[in-house]
Amino acid sequence: MKRFKPVLCVVSSLMLFAGCDDVDDGSVPPSSANESTATVPEPMAYGRFVPEREGDFAWENDRVAFRVYGPGSSAQGPISGVDAWLKRVSYPVIDKWYAEEKQGKSYYEDHGEGYDPYHTGSSRGVGGTAIWIDNTPYPAASFQKYEVISNRGDMVKFSLRYAWETPLGSVVENKTISLQLGDQLYRVDSVFTLNGKPAALPVAIGLTTHDGEALSYSNHQTGRISLWEMIDSQGLGTGVLIDAKKAQDTIRVDSDVDDQSHIWLVTSTDDAGRLSFRAGFAWQMAGEINSIEQWNQYLDARTE
Repeated sequence: MKRFKPVLCVVSSLMLFAGCDDVDDGSVPPSSANESTATVPEPMAYGRFVPEREGDFAWENDRVAFRVYGPGSSAQGPISGVDAWLKRVSYPVIDKWYAEEKQGKSYYEDHGEGYDPYHTGSSRGVGGTAIWIDNTPYPAASFQKYEVISNRGDMVKFSLRYAWETPLGSVVENKTISLQLGDQLYRVDSVFTLNGKPAALPVAIGLTTHDGEALSYSNHQTGRISLWEMIDSQGLGTGVLIDAKKAQDTIRVDSDVDDQSHIWLVTSTDDAGRLSFRAGFAWQMAGEINSIEQWNQYLDARTE
């Protein structure tokens, strides 16, 4: 696996970088991203910061793709949820889809490789976190910093920094995300601080039910919550998996407010502020998992 020197970048609201000159953050220059080749790219785990699209950070492997919104996003509010890009090819699509979008070929339509019909907005999407106080979530806005740790091999690994105010005080989440080839799930290893110090904090991990449309499931013995829904007549399963000993409660909230309907897995960090879990999805069109039974079996077999 080819490894790159970690790249730490601070992103401002003006989309400027601090300390990011002449380093490789895993991205493909726009000119090369637009070039067509006769050969199909090799599958790899890949991720990058996307300055040409409001500062997204996107990552993928041969089965799934995700993105989170960056500090330049035109969206407002707690937009730290995780978006799902539904792909059905094994080769990388992130650079291709972003480049084609700028040329007028929308990734919101399926042109044979997959597409982005999954709405995240201010929801938690696929495994976004929130501080949990009195059955109320307090999520962050967009990330402030990113660091690419490893890329373009069997695993992509990077970190994102979130900071926001809660009724408990000032919270920072330093979230390290990794995704391996062949996996439907990305892994999160986070460290939270409260007012500058590591602390045991109540946290909930959410899956959006898309305004209550998705069917929800859970398994306390395996630390799993999961959903199954239909998007454009194709099944989509999403899920979160945590060490069962750390799963405190499962709560489904159906709300009349857009993007606020979720199934939540309630847990807490340890005294050092650490929290680990997995989250991801399976799309029926990809041909690997075709039913909620198969999806739940896949998740339960991946017990932490």
